[in-house]
Amino acid sequence: MASKRDDRALLVIDVQNDFCPGGSLAVDDGDAVVAVINALMPRFSRVVATQDWHPPNHVSFASRHPGRAVLDVVDAAGVPQVLWPDHCVQGTRGAELHPRLDARGIGLLLRKGMRPELDSYSAFLENDHRTDTGLRAWLSGVKVREVVVCGLATDYCVRSSALDARRLGFDVSLVQDACRGVDFPTGSVQKALAELKAAGVKLISSSDID
Repeated sequence: MASKRDDRALLVIDVQNDFCPGGSLAVDDGDAVVAVINALMPRFSRVVATQDWHPPNHVSFASRHPGRAVLDVVDAAGVPQVLWPDHCVQGTRGAELHPRLDARGIGLLLRKGMRPELDSYSAFLENDHRTDTGLRAWLSGVKVREVVVCGLATDYCVRSSALDARRLGFDVSLVQDACRGVDFPTGSVQKALAELKAAGVKLISSSDID
């Protein structure tokens, strides 16, 4: 059995039904991360999962913007906002964690994107880059120094969470085989990985974690 270091946390980003095959904003092969993440969780004494938890009138929904289409970009009070299909609406099946994800290993569930007028890709800061979700304080309070990130999607919420974790002073690794990306625009997954590497995020595989 691998050691469980108290100064290290696994951060599982948005492994929800709407981001998996059959969901309203499905990531190709998104459910393939579930088995990898389930195998990772027992190696960590601290596991945090995030959950997009949008109100029905959320600013990111294309349905809220007449004349606009999915993947258009609009200005949301000074913050660029990509428009998506309605997804992860509070209390719906689409917002639930994937049924095969072993929730018994999750010690903290953080819901984000709850404000109607502001999205939250990152687990640490909402998209205005000012509003703190509280995760930094929680991790610091339990003396976590290293964050290992996985989940959906590589080029959006995973990228933002890993970059913010680095900016906030954590050592960060990204488990590539436990992530999948949207790849919009085309090439955005590779661009995100290059950006993460340049920021000091270690790009690893699940087999690298002891």
